[in-house]
Amino acid sequence: MTSRPKKSLGQHFLTDRNILGAVADAAHVGPDDVVVEIGPGRGALTSVLAERAARVIAVELDAALAAELRETMPANVDIVEADARAINPATLLEARVPYKLVGNLPYYAALPILRAFLESDHRPTHAAILVQLEVARQLCAEPGGMSLAALGVQLFGAPRIVRRVPPGAFNPPPKVTSAVVGITVFDSPAAGVTDIEGFFTVARAGFSTRRKQLRNALANGLAIDAGAAGAMLTQAGIDSKCRAQSLSVAEWARLAEAT
Repeated sequence: MTSRPKKSLGQHFLTDRNILGAVADAAHVGPDDVVVEIGPGRGALTSVLAERAARVIAVELDAALAAELRETMPANVDIVEADARAINPATLLEARVPYKLVGNLPYYAALPILRAFLESDHRPTHAAILVQLEVARQLCAEPGGMSLAALGVQLFGAPRIVRRVPPGAFNPPPKVTSAVVGITVFDSPAAGVTDIEGFFTVARAGFSTRRKQLRNALANGLAIDAGAAGAMLTQAGIDSKCRAQSLSVAEWARLAEAT
């Protein structure tokens, strides 16, 4: 018996075969690849990936769907029943095996899942994800419209919107338009960042009060006086009157080094 979509898990199953192929294309999936798929659902994308890749590791939270997939998927597909937000990629793969990350991510968990993989010690070489169009635009933003979400991806890779996906491509249709985002993952974090935790500590402080000038936002978020925050910005070569959304990844890296 086929499981019905669960609203509690944000399940919207992608059914449009052209878009299934576009997701695999965006991740550059080839015959020698290992692919980690998040949220395989009923297995439509899993089947496409299994035809193209050497091995697919599909991570599914829903126990009923995981059981169905074990009965229907070919031999090169491994089903792992787990919450992708909490999983360590190193536990899914043999030591340092390169892999591609693919997923039709539930809207409520898309960013935590993506960050879990990008911030891990075992990052994918490429990723292709289906997310809400609004989230896709946020991830691909440029200075002037940056956010913590954009920094969380762009520190580790170069994202691009591959194509829009209408609600009718899913069963059941969501209420919003989605998009395929392709990400080419860097070999190491951008701008020479080595202290990832320190980078995001400063970035979170800067974005803590988006409407404030960056000097005041940093003072508030880092619990330092405005003079010290201004000195940080001067050392990093950044105008103290600008706002967090205007900074590039490289400027955030300089600012983190100035702490």
